[in-house]
Amino acid sequence: MPIILAATGNEMSIKKITGNDKTRRFLSSLGFVIGETVTVVSELGGNLILNVKGSRIALDRGMASRIIV
Repeated sequence: MPIILAATGNEMSIKKITGNDKTRRFLSSLGFVIGETVTVVSELGGNLILNVKGSRIALDRGMASRIIV
């Protein structure tokens, strides 16, 4: 399921990253790679705050929807 449907506070493993090459490279540079653990910290104004590799990153819903957990 896309991470935008995940409950806040649950730790999940990334199964797939969708989108074109540029989008996948961008997410990979932020630490969103297959097999990595990611946690939804909160949702603010349609943006998701995600914890990955010890860092908190804000993504809009469009970009976050490309992360499949």
